[in-house]
Amino acid sequence: MLDEIAGDLAAGAEIVGTGESTRFARETFVARDQLFRRLVRDHGFRALALQDTADVGAALDALVRGGDGTAESALAGAWRPWRTAEMADSLEWIRAFNREHPADPVRIFGVKPVQAGPADYDAVLEHVRVAAPERLASLAAHLDPIRTAHQLDEHVQRARGVHPGRPFAEHARDARALLEPVPGAAEVAERMRLIVEFHERSVAGRGSYAGEAEAWAEAIADHHDRTGQRTVYWDGIAHTSAAGATLGVASGRGTRPTVGSVLRARYGARYVSVAVGFHHGDLGVAVVPAPAADLVDARLGATNLPARWLDLRREDVRRHWDGPAKARVISGIYTPERDAAEHLAVASLPEAFDVLLHLRQVSPVTWLA
Repeated sequence: MLDEIAGDLAAGAEIVGTGESTRFARETFVARDQLFRRLVRDHGFRALALQDTADVGAALDALVRGGDGTAESALAGAWRPWRTAEMADSLEWIRAFNREHPADPVRIFGVKPVQAGPADYDAVLEHVRVAAPERLASLAAHLDPIRTAHQLDEHVQRARGVHPGRPFAEHARDARALLEPVPGAAEVAERMRLIVEFHERSVAGRGSYAGEAEAWAEAIADHHDRTGQRTVYWDGIAHTSAAGATLGVASGRGTRPTVGSVLRARYGARYVSVAVGFHHGDLGVAVVPAPAADLVDARLGATNLPARWLDLRREDVRRHWDGPAKARVISGIYTPERDAAEHLAVASLPEAFDVLLHLRQVSPVTWLA
């Protein structure tokens, strides 16, 4: 099945956005990975774009091009959803492919700009410890709680009831104000700027799940146009959708542009959107029940097949599936009680996704230590 899908996708495509409905399911990740491998091996795709920062992308790229270390060590600084044994296996496969094709390697890049990391907090605190020790406790009181967002996003902390209360962006701005009069603060001012920006631009800080569609799409387009490499883009379906969409958890904000919709406007049919979803299963963080009847996942799962795929570019298939649709999305704040709200709504299913790949049952990914 995946060989057939890959062949159909490769015809005329320059960028393939492969989105998952959840980042917690092993089977959806493996299906996306196996599809990627076929696009690389059989159809000449040579770049993988990830929702992560440029510096993380560079570190992963260095690894797969023969750098030292292991996939697990390279993923230590990556966005948490990438820190899985399944992702490590993907990187090792790319590294092995590149060893066999040194003149034509697969490259990896992140679509987001460089952002703050734990080392930035450490550097700011160390500078104040030396230059103004009397301010250290006050500064740490702002930085210590908010650095936890690098392990568990602030909006997820709120949903799980473990958030300390005060918005992290406010803590970050107060930390910056404390730092400004410290002697030699200019030496760590850039690190402090990144910390403030990280929290102001987070889901909680922006009050939006939308991300920065135009900027992320531009990073993908820039790499493609500069290198000529056919590219696969891995993200959630809320970003890879080729049409604007509404998230059920943010329905009051209306339809928003997606990375995929920006790429579709730029590349037309040369951008192809694939959605990988599932019917039910245990994700480790939650047991997901069968979908509500109004979700496309229920309609796809009605056949009880272990796996199913549809090419919505075919006119006969398109006619049968055209119209508004809702597809399940399992985010970091999911609970079964919120199941009805956890979806992506689009005005036209075939406009949003060219290919649907549906799996009957899923199990959890394996998180790295």
